[in-house]
Amino acid sequence: MSLDIQHDQFREKFNKYTRKAFEVLPRLEKPCILDIGCGSGVPTIELARLSDGQIIGVDIDQSRLDTFTKKIDTAGLTKRIKTIQCSMLDMKFSDESFDIIWAEGVIAIIDFERGLKEWRRVIKPNGFLVVHDEISNINKKREMVSLCGYKLIDTFIIPKEVWWKEYYGPLEQNIKELRIQYRNDPTTLRMLDREQNEVEEFKKNPRYHGSVFFIMQKH
Repeated sequence: MSLDIQHDQFREKFNKYTRKAFEVLPRLEKPCILDIGCGSGVPTIELARLSDGQIIGVDIDQSRLDTFTKKIDTAGLTKRIKTIQCSMLDMKFSDESFDIIWAEGVIAIIDFERGLKEWRRVIKPNGFLVVHDEISNINKKREMVSLCGYKLIDTFIIPKEVWWKEYYGPLEQNIKELRIQYRNDPTTLRMLDREQNEVEEFKKNPRYHGSVFFIMQKH
């Protein structure tokens, strides 16, 4: 079954930070953008609105890409956004293919340093990498940027209070409402338990208490 958990609706509240990061970049004419770990495409659609470029979104989860494809059709962006189902560990793009690589919430899967090193290959000379990452080890990550061949243009933090107010708090309320609606459905209640576990992890684990954008230029 498909639960009406409003992840995307809550996630869209963070588009203002996607815009803030994008506006740090110089104006590029029809940039070629790669969105790594695009999921259901919330920030990807925003990038299409912000730029006049071509965007490729990659994600390993085909079901999320299917949702994204419907959004692309609805928004009339089929000529500008394409999706590819693949792992970020197995991307086959040619060297220096993209003006901008964008990655929100996924680089921790493969490690910050590894992501910077491996993704650099497909960025054009003087192109850009924008990463939205968990807040842990910020100073170490700042040092890693230059060691991996980038210039750090800007960083900014989204504090834990914002994450609670705009995402995890509304998500928890959504879960509570669905528990009442599906109180006699054990399978759905187990699914809601898994969703609640994510909320509890946020509450107790400091590494998730906020996030940070890194805006970098390849050199």
